Amino acid sequence: MYHGSALCAVPGKSGTTVVCRYDRGVALPAVHATYLPDRHQFALWTWTGREPGSAPRGLGELETVPVAVPGEGGIAVTEVECALVDPERLPVVELSEPGVSVAAWRAALSGEIAASELPAAAHAVPNAAGNAIVSGDRALRVLRDTVALSGELRAGLKAELRSYQARGITWLRETGAAHGGAVLADEMGLGKTVQAIGYLLGRAGEGPQLVVCPTSLVGNWAHEIERFAPGLRPVTWRGGELPEIADGTIVVTGYPTLRGHGAALAGQRWASAVFDEAQVLKNPRTQVAKAARAITADVRIALTGTPVENHLDELWALLNLTVPQAFTHKAQFRRRFVRPIHEGSAAAVVRLRDALELVVLARRKADVASTLPPKIHSDLICDLTAEQERLYDQLLARAEEAGFGSGAERHTRVLAVLTELKQVCNHPGLITGELDELSGRSGKFDVCTDILANNLDTGSPTLVFTQYRRTGELLVRQCAEQFGVTAPFFHGGLKQSERSELVRRFQSPDGPPILVLSLKAAGTGLTLTRAADVVHFDRWWNPAVEAQTSDRAHRIGQTRTVTVTTLTSGTTIEEHIAGMHDRKSALTDLTDTSGIATLARLDDDRLLDLLRRKRGN
Repeated sequence: MYHGSALCAVPGKSGTTVVCRYDRGVALPAVHATYLPDRHQFALWTWTGREPGSAPRGLGELETVPVAVPGEGGIAVTEVECALVDPERLPVVELSEPGVSVAAWRAALSGEIAASELPAAAHAVPNAAGNAIVSGDRALRVLRDTVALSGELRAGLKAELRSYQARGITWLRETGAAHGGAVLADEMGLGKTVQAIGYLLGRAGEGPQLVVCPTSLVGNWAHEIERFAPGLRPVTWRGGELPEIADGTIVVTGYPTLRGHGAALAGQRWASAVFDEAQVLKNPRTQVAKAARAITADVRIALTGTPVENHLDELWALLNLTVPQAFTHKAQFRRRFVRPIHEGSAAAVVRLRDALELVVLARRKADVASTLPPKIHSDLICDLTAEQERLYDQLLARAEEAGFGSGAERHTRVLAVLTELKQVCNHPGLITGELDELSGRSGKFDVCTDILANNLDTGSPTLVFTQYRRTGELLVRQCAEQFGVTAPFFHGGLKQSERSELVRRFQSPDGPPILVLSLKAAGTGLTLTRAADVVHFDRWWNPAVEAQTSDRAHRIGQTRTVTVTTLTSGTTIEEHIAGMHDRKSALTDLTDTSGIATLARLDDDRLLDLLRRKRGN
């Protein structure tokens, strides 16, 4: 029986929340289905007559979810144990006592029901403030739109979308259409890039579109667009005259190019403008932020894992960029939200959550854990800086002039050249000896720094693996200089007692937030489950070696999804190594030197062709 009266609220402007009433005396059968719009999943839960019971077993991942249920003082938001199932499974899953909400959603999935026929339990998801629930109309619309979008994108988007990712694309569509902009702030590893590409694909017929990202990720964006949406045409732009652009064209450029050549971009009308790693624009007074706001676009999308790095004024900058009509005046934002929140006002926090719910979608791995595999793999292609390109080409030209010799000498020379080229990919200072300044000289180094900054902001301990001792030392130095963090370095030069103590310290709750490790020294025997984020800074010939080191975090005792990010310098020998991994041509028993031996057996022309930078995307 329901024993509550009402949960009162004023409907939001978008109709996303409504006053909800549970009438007295209404009997609730045992199992209910509540649709979770942000995840595009159903939560199956039970009602005992007085309170929620245990979730039905054997149907899906169990998770605790906030649901609006009757309580002694009326309707209350309660953490309820639920079994989570995807929409396509709900019609066929066997339930002992299916309630009216289950029957209603099954009918809705077959198109046989209107929103008005959905009982409250079917959409009892509280809003951010906890004072209203999602309306039945909105829940049904989101469900149908997301199911339709999954079918629509099946032909054009070459990616297996998870439920929450499909929802992310429909959310971008509806929010962009309603407000002219949106902030997708999913945690790193949840696939913001593929969601943005799915959104861009759906607007391909609306005109040319723009993606602005860190310079080191321009090539990665072009690569991912080609990979996931081959029907789109990515064009990388680094200044000068804009190329010929038409429907289906995605111009990809870096923030420094936007800062220096913003007038050319501002003179073009864009159907959509996507700003990746948008925390770069957190200071609205900078030239790059001003250039971003000058872009004329029908819809502006900001992607960031950290919408607030230091203070709420940074959040206003992103909101003003994407939805300026709703967040026009910084002084008003500070007066309404920032100052009272700093003074401890709970009411101001509720007001801010209500305001953000319309235009910000921020999901964490913990929120969508049931849809995630044990390990998420993310491969990032990082662009070389001009200094790296110049040095890489110089070293290869010198090697070509000197020749590679033959026999044992050839193997030694090939190894020496490969080592130099891979160190250039890591950081040019490793070759030149110029190490006064670390940032801005290596695309991969800067991307790794951004990842670590994000993980420090979100409190996510991180393992960084490298095969080179000197690279590890540079990473340790960068952590100290950039973040004021002392990152231990686990390497072969440590005594066994030192290694054990380092692992013990890292595994402790108050251990260091970053641990740098030598790929060889940390390959076996370690348990580092305090970290759920792993970064491979450079590529090793054998994928089994990389997988083995990733499993330092992905072991018994790990309760979270592990995110494994692999950094590859685009257009270089590292892409050849990555290609070997993709083709699975590296053997599981590959020794440390057999990959190099394979290259040494090639003739000079074929060897140089593999080592040269490929200057296309």
